Amino acid sequence: MRTHGIKQISFMERQAPWYGIGTDTRGKNSAEEILQQARLDWKVIQRPIRTDEEDGIPLGGYYANIRESDGKPLGIVRDRYQVVQNREAFSFIDSLAGEGVTFLQAGSFQGGKKVWILSKLPEDYPLMDNQVSPYIVFINSHDGSGSIKAAMTPVRVACQNMLNLALRKAVRYWSANHTGNIEGKLTDARNTLLYADRYMKELQQESEALRKITLTDTMAEELVAKLLPMEEAASEIQLRNRKAQREELWYRYREAPDLQDLGRNGYRFLNAVSDFATHSEPLRRRANYQENLFQRAVDGLPLIDRAYTLLKAA
Repeated sequence: MRTHGIKQISFMERQAPWYGIGTDTRGKNSAEEILQQARLDWKVIQRPIRTDEEDGIPLGGYYANIRESDGKPLGIVRDRYQVVQNREAFSFIDSLAGEGVTFLQAGSFQGGKKVWILSKLPEDYPLMDNQVSPYIVFINSHDGSGSIKAAMTPVRVACQNMLNLALRKAVRYWSANHTGNIEGKLTDARNTLLYADRYMKELQQESEALRKITLTDTMAEELVAKLLPMEEAASEIQLRNRKAQREELWYRYREAPDLQDLGRNGYRFLNAVSDFATHSEPLRRRANYQENLFQRAVDGLPLIDRAYTLLKAA
């Protein structure tokens, strides 16, 4: 596979998906301190939704979640939906500070519809030739899409590649219960550490299994083509863009300096896909690109999961 025009890629400038967004919260060890630092300690109120008629007829069973500080609408929910304020939702993480968990950043997606706190576990995990830093993102939603969620976002130290795979035997994300009592909060905190450790140990085992999948160049090119297929009805511009994406992924697989000592195998290919999915420059960079990338990374980048599935079937 030729890679004309690809060599301008710099492997020295790779950053984690959350780079440059949110507020630095290092040194803060409680949800209250973190939310105050990031100016996320606002409250959400509910108002019934009414018609546009002069008297405003209520639409039964539907309410608007509104940020009290400025009246910004955050979502439309049914009457059975219970608002969980940010302080309440994140209160269980206070116990994690005593376990060595560091709270790094906090911010919001989509103007406050989802509020997040980024944390890092105290120890890195050895993974093949390198170390992987285990990060956990906690998210509270106000748009009706769900309750508080904890999501694993492991990052390979050498290249800042995301390795948050959809593993078969370990959960990638889980929900907290919003319980107000102390024992409930401690249970959520313990589960967070338990699930995170299980995930990282399973990731170690799966990475070793991927390393044992030997790939010839032909096999790797076929995987690239399956991951980035050419659509039959695509325009000439779309075909040209897809070809450029294929060449870039192939280039990252062949030339990334942090992959040179890994051999030609599934683990190397998966890292190249993660490198492409996380660090490739988009065709058009919009103002909220970095925020959207971070949000997609938290949910799990589909291209990485697809590559993992194809490799396991190889």
